[in-house]
Amino acid sequence: MSSCLVILDRDGVINQDSREFIKSPIEWEALDGSLEAIGMLTEANFDVAVATNQSGIGRNLFTEQTLESIHEKMCKTVEKFNGKIGLIAFCPHHPKDDCDCRKPKTALLEKVGKHYRVPLNEVPMIGDSLRDIDAALAVGGRPILVLTGNGLKTQIALRNSGSAIETYANLLEAATALVKQIEKKS
Repeated sequence: MSSCLVILDRDGVINQDSREFIKSPIEWEALDGSLEAIGMLTEANFDVAVATNQSGIGRNLFTEQTLESIHEKMCKTVEKFNGKIGLIAFCPHHPKDDCDCRKPKTALLEKVGKHYRVPLNEVPMIGDSLRDIDAALAVGGRPILVLTGNGLKTQIALRNSGSAIETYANLLEAATALVKQIEKKS
């Protein structure tokens, strides 16, 4: 039984992001410290889930089978750092499809909450884009911004709108803070 749940975005948080999309396992490259961060969260008894927009499928850039291979590589690599990703929820739709699962809409996050049978209020949700922050806020989660990927651009947009969001340099720094908070509670 885990002490709590944390939901991560994928591109720009766990791995390098690309304007050209991550279209194959070979293109998937972990960000420095991200695998150690997931290992740290796992060892601290967090359930780690990923909620990710993957419109490359809807754009016909890669298939769901290819995405599955990318995620298999990610999960196996995370395991080398004693980490475990328990669930990966993804939106395969093109942005023009106006689906309910593409962040900032909330169906992906709700799917994770149902899977773990937990309410999403105050669940840490770590992302690098405004859509990650907006989705977390929409479900009452605890939005956390990392400055990797699109994070610096997102931080500027949030500042310009007067929003103050919990922010860390990267996933490792965010994970360290979450683990310390859990340790203080116990």
